[in-house]
Amino acid sequence: MRTVGIYVFDDMEVLDFAGPFEVFAVTGELSGWTLFKVLTIGETARVVRAVNGLRVLADCGISDHPPVDVLVVPGGAGSKAEMHKENVLAWVRDVTARCELTFSVCSGACILGAAGLLDGLEATTHHEVLPRLREVAPRAIIREDLRFTDNGRICTSEGISAGIDLSLYLVERLCGKTVADRTRVYMEYGDWRERR
Repeated sequence: MRTVGIYVFDDMEVLDFAGPFEVFAVTGELSGWTLFKVLTIGETARVVRAVNGLRVLADCGISDHPPVDVLVVPGGAGSKAEMHKENVLAWVRDVTARCELTFSVCSGACILGAAGLLDGLEATTHHEVLPRLREVAPRAIIREDLRFTDNGRICTSEGISAGIDLSLYLVERLCGKTVADRTRVYMEYGDWRERR
């Protein structure tokens, strides 16, 4: 059983967090809750308001959550503020040092970059955010040609729907092709391999 923690914040992009949430939650459900459980982590345990107004209640805050094995950092307009919060960056660095895997979706890569976690690694993000990522993470190897990158313990994806592709890829990496394909078929989602 792996615990997936998804960081949630004001003005995050809905599908950036909801896509990975669905992939890992469905995989957990289909396995009888033996593979994954998913929780949301906010700066504090409060309601955050995503882009376009969706309200999400964080299960816990960055100071009081259980250990996580996989950390998901979504993007959205609010990532511009999050990447300047030293307490958030310190938390991302700390969790990343202790967990099995950290990945970003869309401009969440800028949060990882501001935390110094992309130095020397391949990274990608939403096409409109690439210039900002280059500024925030000048020592990263920016890949405009990849839907997502896999550096082992740190991965990044392009924007929005690419987070679903990366999540399915990571389910396959962690649990095998049969498990990932069962999740994908249940979700009636196309094969991410065709878009890579």
